[in-house]
Amino acid sequence: MTLPAFFVAHGSPTLALEDNEYTRFLQNLGQSLPAPKAIVVFSAHFDSPDQLVTGDEVLDTMHDFYGFPDEMYELTYPAAGHPELTEEISSLFRSGNLPFRVITGRGLDHGAWVILKLMYPEASVPVISLSVDSKRSPQEQYDIGRMLQSLREQDVLIIGSGGTVHNLRLLGPGKPADWAAEFDHWIASRLEDWNLRDLFDYEKRAPHAREAVPEYGTEHFIPLFYAMGAADNDRRARKLFQDYQYGTLSLNCWQFGGSDTDK
Repeated sequence: MTLPAFFVAHGSPTLALEDNEYTRFLQNLGQSLPAPKAIVVFSAHFDSPDQLVTGDEVLDTMHDFYGFPDEMYELTYPAAGHPELTEEISSLFRSGNLPFRVITGRGLDHGAWVILKLMYPEASVPVISLSVDSKRSPQEQYDIGRMLQSLREQDVLIIGSGGTVHNLRLLGPGKPADWAAEFDHWIASRLEDWNLRDLFDYEKRAPHAREAVPEYGTEHFIPLFYAMGAADNDRRARKLFQDYQYGTLSLNCWQFGGSDTDK
């Protein structure tokens, strides 16, 4: 089967240590999918005006956060790279006339390794990390993902890692905030219809868009477009999980294309 693409919320870095409904969902998701040849991750924490592609033989684990328990800084995810796939991605970007650079030595940021540690805890699947660009238009972000859609037919798993509602200044205790749920509901209805016109104009059309996707935090929302683009030839969206941390930090997972995946 052709592998789906996914948008996966990475929430707080402490997900790597937690045992809850969402972490168990991610563990089960990794087990339910056919074993991928490699994983390509567009992470919110790899934001660059240049399109960057990792070309390492082995990727270091970045601890790109502060103020967390000491145990967080001892966690590692020693994933191998995949130089041949890096070259294939480079070829696809050249064909799409997209300027890019292959880099080494950066490693995997927590937006990538936290979810992968839950999905593939043995770090047995090679990983390539690709940057996002929060200054590009949603159409451009989608088009970059679309350049890679043929990789899904080669057993490459493409993931966008971020969060649809990710405003750290509005976190709070208790049940999900109404405005956060309303925004996610609007996004969900457009994803299920593959309504690119509305989604690309979400800043003006979606309720509570500025609270959900603050100007300083668009990089967490945009991996959604990269992941969608990677399934442009199979325009089906399916919500696999939805919950919240701290009232407003959305934990959701969307599958794009591919066969149905069990929860």
